[in-house]
Formats: sequence, C-alpha cells, structure tokens
Amino acid sequence: MASLNNKKMLFFTTSPRTPFKMIPEIELLGNNFSGQKWNKHTQVGFIELLSQEGFFNGKGSKNNLDFSARDRINRAPKALGFVSLNPTIELTEIGKLFVTSKRKEEILLRQLLKFQFPSPFHTQPTQGTTDFWIKPYLEILRLIYHFGTLSFDEVMLFGLQMTSYKMFDDIVKKIEAFRIEKAKFSGKYKQLKANLQEEIVLKLFDEEINKGQIKTRESNEKSVKKFIATKASNMRDYTDACFRYLRSTGVVNVSQRGRSLSIATEKKHDVEFILSQVDRDPIFIDDEEKYTEMLYNSTLPALYTDNEEALIQKLMAYTNMPSSEISKLSFHEKKERLYELIEGKKQNILHQQIVSIKDYKQYDDIMSTFDDISQKNVLDIPLMLEWNTWRAMTMLDGGTITANLKFDDNGIPMSTAQGNMADIFCDYGEYGLTVEVTTASGQKQYEMESEPVSRHLAKYKKETGKYAYCLFIAPKINEACIAHFFMLHKTNISYYGGKSVIVPIDINTFRKMLSDSYKADYQPNPEQVRSLFEYSLTVAETTDNEVEWYIKITEKALKWLNV
Repeated sequence: MASLNNKKMLFFTTSPRTPFKMIPEIELLGNNFSGQKWNKHTQVGFIELLSQEGFFNGKGSKNNLDFSARDRINRAPKALGFVSLNPTIELTEIGKLFVTSKRKEEILLRQLLKFQFPSPFHTQPTQGTTDFWIKPYLEILRLIYHFGTLSFDEVMLFGLQMTSYKMFDDIVKKIEAFRIEKAKFSGKYKQLKANLQEEIVLKLFDEEINKGQIKTRESNEKSVKKFIATKASNMRDYTDACFRYLRSTGVVNVSQRGRSLSIATEKKHDVEFILSQVDRDPIFIDDEEKYTEMLYNSTLPALYTDNEEALIQKLMAYTNMPSSEISKLSFHEKKERLYELIEGKKQNILHQQIVSIKDYKQYDDIMSTFDDISQKNVLDIPLMLEWNTWRAMTMLDGGTITANLKFDDNGIPMSTAQGNMADIFCDYGEYGLTVEVTTASGQKQYEMESEPVSRHLAKYKKETGKYAYCLFIAPKINEACIAHFFMLHKTNISYYGGKSVIVPIDINTFRKMLSDSYKADYQPNPEQVRSLFEYSLTVAETTDNEVEWYIKITEKALKWLNV
C-alpha cells in the first residue's frame, strides 16, 4: 500500500515502459512463485530467475535485488490488477487472460480505465493540500477526445495537474490559453515551454521549496535548480508512460513527428461509449476486498464491443457476411471473428507497405525519418529507429524482411514486441540474417547489447536450421562491442551455434549502403548482402587486431555493391 503524500500531480507507472513487456515477467512469476509469500526471499529469487531469461536485458540492482523485483511487480502488474501479492503470489483472472488471450489490447484498456487515485493501493494524502479524485487514463482520454489532438507537452504541462476530474474544465481553459500563447512565440517555443514548466513546478511545490525540503531521491544535491530539473524530468517520464500505455490499447494514434495523441478513427464509437458509460468517480477507496474484486474482473468495465449489436455492426464493416449469418455466431465467436478480420486487414496493409517500399517509393521518407531520429524530432526514438531500419532493410535488397514489432490496426508501429529475439529477421533462402538496432552508446551499449545480440543470432540459427549472420546498427559503435564481436568471429562456442558473424556498423554507414542501393540501376541480390559478412569473417581470421578489422569492414560496407 502506498500513500499519495507529497504527490502534487498525476503520475503513471514507468515500469515497464512498454506494457506488453510485463507479460513474460508475470508469467514467469506465476509459474515459479504462485502460492508463496511475496517477501525478500521470493523477490530476490524472482530477479535471479528473471536475469537468466532471454526476454530480460539486465540483472537487476546488484546491491538491492529485492527492490528491483518490487519495482517490476509492485508497479504496473499489481496496480493494474494482473497479479495479487496478498496473502500469497497469484496471477489474477485478468492476469491469466493477459498472458493467454489474443485480445491483449482490450484487456489492457479495461485495466487502465479502472486505475484510480485514491484507491486501497494508493491512499489519499494525510498531509498537504492536494486531493486526488480521478481515474487518470480515463480523463486524459477525455482530454484527447475534447481537443481532437493533444500534444505531449500539453499533457505534461497541464494534464498532469488534473489531480481531480472536477478540474477538467479548468485544465481545458489552460490548454486553450497555452495554444494562443504558443502562437505568439513562433520560433521561441522551447524557451516558452521551459519557462512555463519551471513556473508550474515552483507553484506546485512552493511549500516544499519554502521549507527547504528540496532533496530528491535521484540526487544528493540540495538546490532549487536541481529540484526543479528533477521534477521536470519526472513530468516527462510520466507523460511518456501515459502515451505508451494509452497507445498500446489501440484506441489512440500517436503522431511521432507531431508528438501528439488523437483518437483512432475506427475507435471513435468505442471512445464515446467509454466517456459516456464509465463512472468518473473512484470507487471502493477504503475497501480493498471489493476494490480488488472489481479490479480482477475481466468483464469490467463494459466496453462498446461488449454490446452485441455494436459488435455485429463492427463485423459488418469488416466482412461481406450477411447479418443473419453473423447472428448465428456465439458472442465469443463474434469477438474472435472480429479479431481475425482486423488482423487480416492489418496484414494486407503491411503487404501493401512492403510493395511500396521495395519499389523505392518511400526512400525519401526513410532517409528523412533517419534525420528526424538523429535530431530527436520523434516521440519514441527506439521504436522509430527499429521500424525505419526494417523499412530500410526491406528496400535494400530482395529478401523477406520481418520486423519484431507490434503494429496497430492500420499498420503503424505501436511498440517493440516481447524480447528474446532479434529486432529484424531477413530470409534470403539459403541463409538468414538478423538485424539488431540500438540507441545506446558507450559502456551501456556493451552491457545491454553484446550478449543478447549473440544469443538472438544463435536462437535464429537453431530455429531455422540455416546458416546466419547478424548486422548490428547503432549511432556510434562502442569499442568494447567491436572487441566482443571480433572475438566471436574467431571463437567456436557451442552455446552460440559455433562462430558468430556479427558485423557492427554505425547509422551513417548504413545510410550510405541504403543510398548506394537506391542509386543502383538494379535490385541488389542476396549474394551481395552475403559478401559483406563473408568478407568480415575472412578479415577476422587473418588479423589479430579488432581495430583494423572494424576499419576494413566499414570500408567494405561503404562500397558494398562494388565487385
């Protein structure tokens, strides 16, 4: 149980950053610790087990493993009702469905709509002047619907101030005034936002600042400047989490370049139903038994597609089946059929995208997206880098290229998928290629990527039975990664399926490869792709110097189409 003491604004769970990432983790928890007490012993055991799994990149806090476990389980999984920790560890009814069901977006949506302040999990403040009375995701969704489009900064600066839904109209007025002010500051927006954010923090936390209570857990530094910077950073993190979780429900679209949310056109009726039918008032705030009974119920709250007539109308929009035939299906069959039809539509959209990409019709957009990523002009940089690299690889050559991404109903990237596999798979018939992309740099790049990249390649080899290589792409390649991948060329390791041919290149080099493919008067073939990796293996075998090896493979990549 946590108190809302010292909270002055809305907050959203930031662990995990992407909601579907919790699925394999709660499954691991349920399979190995059900019926046991959630204490330091089981918490340490969970993290130790989790660190051995392929879907988890990390080891947890070395000095505080139990804290790492609580951070991963007590936040989103518990708060959203997927796990129960009292009296013992159990996956709830809704948690089991989240693991097994195809309709994960629908399940997540129900749980976000039930998330509330206060609750038996988040008790009303006993000190201070801030009263919480709100279902945060519901009211942010209402703001999006009201304005049509709501920017990241508008949620961060004003949406987070809405600690009670009774403040909704006031928040609307503040956003309207902000938009007028923003228009006056054309070309000076960043300064306007910074000044306004500082003003908001100073106003919300004036009591703490006046009392000198400005030390944060993130830093030992005790200064007003650091305090403001920390709160501003927290605001960005909470807003990012809000965007990610709402986006994962499929009811909203994200404009990456516009850094904004809007209601998905095909989900307008769904949202209108939610806003008119879901009670805005928190319930059972002092009754944990009744609250958890509601939270764990997989049928609450009722959604638009729970209405059979609405479900029939949606089915008729996706199929030529007459209503008489649709009516013969059971309610469950109707839901399953709708899911299958939406998935079929999505796959057709993705197929059309691939055709357009292979015809080089998206070359300019792909290159400009790389520019936007480098300039941080997109909302979700890791997601956009992975998606854009998939598009680039699809255009680069004649292979069958598959992205390990989760797409929405319209073929727009929604989130990275669950882990324990490469980011991108390339099938060239006789051989395969995995592609891994990262925004990490320095030592962090080595710690996060070196072992998983090797393991993902080995897994692909084992599952396909094909000889395979790996292309590793990052803004800048860390020296430790260069040394690691160089040694894997020269070392037979059975765990990795023999020698691992992993070629690291920076994004600028990759873009040059893409440009060369575009300028060529022919479609590059799989053997030209393969030549880079075979050259890398030859150079590694003939030199003991990883620096020389990296220089030579970079030079080869820069002229990869030359004979």
